[in-house]
Amino acid sequence: MGPGARFLLLGRQGAGKGTQAVRLAARFGVPHISTGDILRAAKTSGTEFGRKAAAFMARGELVPDDVVIGVVAERLAQDGAVHSGFVLDGFPRTRSQAEELERLLAPEGLSAAIDVDVPTEVVLRRLSGRRVCTICGAPYHIDAPPKVGWVCDKDGGDVVQRDDDTEAAISRRLELYDRETGPLIDFYDEQGLLLRVDGVGSVDEVFDRLVGVIEDGRRPFGAVAPSALGLSAR
Repeated sequence: MGPGARFLLLGRQGAGKGTQAVRLAARFGVPHISTGDILRAAKTSGTEFGRKAAAFMARGELVPDDVVIGVVAERLAQDGAVHSGFVLDGFPRTRSQAEELERLLAPEGLSAAIDVDVPTEVVLRRLSGRRVCTICGAPYHIDAPPKVGWVCDKDGGDVVQRDDDTEAAISRRLELYDRETGPLIDFYDEQGLLLRVDGVGSVDEVFDRLVGVIEDGRRPFGAVAPSALGLSAR
């Protein structure tokens, strides 16, 4: 059997790619590798890059490219992930990271880069409508509020909007995505690796589209057999 499915998910904040990455990983029997998760794990790992990442995170600073790449490389080295497969979520964020990932995965390379496409106005509503309990952190939304007022159903805590979920803060994050991460769409399209999926709809509807586009190998430039992607759907 050839190497496993090696996918990465792209998409704006609020596109739901984290949720879909977990489901895709379970569907195709490969690990879900989230950059956020591995950076948090790196804080206690004691590895060289883990210690460096922890230092930047403790100061509230962005973790630089070389450290993020080092942490990702350490995770890909575990469990034979490069060969056995993975669903990568949150990395790469820039072209330089994408080029380094290409080097890390050589000679196998990626099976596909999947863009979960959700219009800006939709993700803006999704994110600006989020609310959280100040005590337990339980998530709510203006479209799915607590049962009574804005009081948490679980512990009676106040349910509020986070400071980074204001429309102005979200707009800044989306602008940063379009400037830094958006060009990855063209990068992977030029390599013939890009698959696009409409991310508007229920979680199940979007998941069905993702599985369909992967298994059918539908791409803008033509069809590719699923076996060429190293797939073994379950």
